Amino acid sequence: MLPRSAALRREAWRARRGRARFHARGKRSEAGQRGDPSGWRSRRIRLMGQRAGRPKPKRTFKLEEYQTMTAEADEESSTEEALETCSQKLQEICGMADSRNGAVGLYNIGLNCCLNSLLQVFFMNRQFTKILRRIKVPFEAAEQKASVPYQMLLLLEQMQQSKRRSVHPLDLVRCLSMHNVKLLVLYDASQLFLILWNLIKDQITNVNLVESLTLLHTIQLQQNLVCQKCSAQMKKDSNLLMFPLPMFDSDSHPVRTLGDSLRCFFVPEQLVDENACHCEQCGLETPHLRGMRVTRLPQTLMLHLKRFCCTEGSQTRKISHSLAFPQSLNFSEILTPEQYNQDAQEDDGLYDLFAVVAHSGSANFGHYSAYIWSLTESRWYCFNDSSVCQVSWDDVKCTYGKAYLRWGETAYLLVYLKRNCGKLCSD
Repeated sequence: MLPRSAALRREAWRARRGRARFHARGKRSEAGQRGDPSGWRSRRIRLMGQRAGRPKPKRTFKLEEYQTMTAEADEESSTEEALETCSQKLQEICGMADSRNGAVGLYNIGLNCCLNSLLQVFFMNRQFTKILRRIKVPFEAAEQKASVPYQMLLLLEQMQQSKRRSVHPLDLVRCLSMHNVKLLVLYDASQLFLILWNLIKDQITNVNLVESLTLLHTIQLQQNLVCQKCSAQMKKDSNLLMFPLPMFDSDSHPVRTLGDSLRCFFVPEQLVDENACHCEQCGLETPHLRGMRVTRLPQTLMLHLKRFCCTEGSQTRKISHSLAFPQSLNFSEILTPEQYNQDAQEDDGLYDLFAVVAHSGSANFGHYSAYIWSLTESRWYCFNDSSVCQVSWDDVKCTYGKAYLRWGETAYLLVYLKRNCGKLCSD
């Protein structure tokens, strides 16, 4: 038998429980009168409201991990099948890089207009994306974050899948910052291209892909050095990623066409003083006459118009005078047979204009944008960070430059594709 105090507490608990059941029956009866027996509809509405209030999970872009493994003799076939399956998945994911949902821009997150313009040039070149999509994905997460080719591939996939007009290149920017390519820094487009290209080349582990990337962009030249004292000749092979083209000829007259600028680049040059070369016959540094000859032209030809020069006061100024460039380029018509032997080349040396990286502003502060020819759509686009619009050839010609428009938009990098390469890309 319970003590009196415990019995009183038990009776009070039963009374409270009875009142709660009575109120619950009343609410269910009211719901039944409204056509909702058992109150299921009201509970369903509350649940739907809770679901609607939940934040949607963010969509992340991540490729399948790939790791080369050493198998035992009895497990070799199964390992090869696993690697083949993983490689097929990677090809399926990366294959979307060749199917565009429309031109997509890149947000400017801190003076990275130069980077955005160069990335668009890389991504619109399908010969480059074919190389990029075949890279081996690093296995470790830390390696993925530090891999420039992998982060470029992720950004390319994000752009291809995006339903928006622009995406953020934040992960790639973070990756580049690990390699001393910082935000809030004004980069020269020619220098940044060389930095990016070498980072990509150094971080690709497949030897065949490195060779393909090298053949895609490398210009092969042969220098003929003649000693001015003993007339001894010496030949030297050299490679370039772009032609640095002058804006003035040897008499300091402005160069007006791209063809004239190329001819000025190949004019024999006197190497004297600090540029003198060592002559083996003379046994000392002597003046030399240097001439150059093209031995091989790449599929993607980069031309750098040297619009920035140093004045006597060690200040940098921008050269804005007009320099016209054609839509088609024929090296056999521009250079002499000694400078370019067409019979020794694998093709006819015909190129079509693919992209123009333009600079607006002064030498100390400015902005970059890119005009790119879409090989799949056969039209010009202007990529100005997050803004992308279709333009005409007349709009592209506005980047020729004008001497009286110091802050005007002028072409700085010209990208030409070999004609056969352009046809293969568009097929």
